[in-house]
Amino acid sequence: MNFSLYIAKRYLFSKSSNNTINIITIIAAIGVIIGTLALFIVLSGFSGLREFSTGFLNTSDPDVKITSVKGKSFIFNNKISSYLNEQKGIASYTKVIEERAFFEFNKKTHIAYIKGVDTNFTKVNSIDSTIFIGTWLDKKIPAGVVIGNGISNILSVGVFDFLEPLKIYVPKPGKGYAINPKNAFNQIETQPIGVFSITEDIDRKFTFVPLKLAQNLLNYKQEQISAIELKVVNLDDREDVITDLKNKLGPDFNIETREQLNELFYKMLNTENLASYLIFTLILIIALFNVIGAIIMMILDKKDNLKTLYNLGATIKDIKRVFILQGFLLSFFGLIIGLSLGVILVILQKEYSLFMITQHLAYPIKFTFQNLFTVIVTILVLGFISSKIASSRISKKLVE
Repeated sequence: MNFSLYIAKRYLFSKSSNNTINIITIIAAIGVIIGTLALFIVLSGFSGLREFSTGFLNTSDPDVKITSVKGKSFIFNNKISSYLNEQKGIASYTKVIEERAFFEFNKKTHIAYIKGVDTNFTKVNSIDSTIFIGTWLDKKIPAGVVIGNGISNILSVGVFDFLEPLKIYVPKPGKGYAINPKNAFNQIETQPIGVFSITEDIDRKFTFVPLKLAQNLLNYKQEQISAIELKVVNLDDREDVITDLKNKLGPDFNIETREQLNELFYKMLNTENLASYLIFTLILIIALFNVIGAIIMMILDKKDNLKTLYNLGATIKDIKRVFILQGFLLSFFGLIIGLSLGVILVILQKEYSLFMITQHLAYPIKFTFQNLFTVIVTILVLGFISSKIASSRISKKLVE
């Protein structure tokens, strides 16, 4: 191995008498460098986009959500309360009500969801941090609600507009057809006191109201709710908390994590990441054809030297190993240079925002060791395969 490595390094770093061989080798090295750089930048970019996108979910969705298996609501009794209070892994919990509703303001209408929340809601979710006009729900304003920016735009409603209330309707529970449409709905008149902005979908979907107001609108009992949202002390211990709650609450309750609540979204992110990786790996494979060509040209250029090595006692396997190592070293040094440039660019983007999506939003990017390891393994494996393919041209007939 030492003999093959020594010859491989000599062939790689010494100039060939044929200038064409030198040019092909340089082109092959540049191809590996650019391919490595591109793959690392793309993976880092998708990691940044993933973190950026999931950041919105971390704001709007809880770590864990408990709902009833049967029906839209359940009674929050002392038994459930004691289970939650005794669980050490839970930092805080909040009772919520979610229901589809009809909104009307100044003859404009929209269908969205009300979300009734109690005073603990901001300890579990940080929705209040996304309010850019007005304020969060206040006990002093019992009919006050916080609307999404999308709903605000659709209905042309602002905050503290005392001239016209925001009317919210929900169908009255019951069976059969309503004889009088006017009596078919429960109605409340509310006052928007805040507007939040997270994502376009969430902004058009939710209006936050006090829990008691939602219970009155839906004719719920005092402790009747739709769900319990939890914030855990440590996300690493979340599965243990869920397992313990399932054992205590039994099969009547469904317990889901944030990822399960947004399963489709996470699948989409993972699919896009995998697709990008495969596309750029394909580009790398094409670039590594240059490595194969460079090694084959080197084999033909060093044909007389190979005959000498064979006559001196080197086996065909030893000679093949020379060019396998040469191609591997070429890929390795291209990998080091490409990764170094990629890491520098990622750090500069994070620190100085070189590339912008909008005037105030830099393109999100994230450095992870997982991406680093993925690129290293991909380049080295493909480089080794390329070298193996090229060295297969060496035969006993060639050196005799």
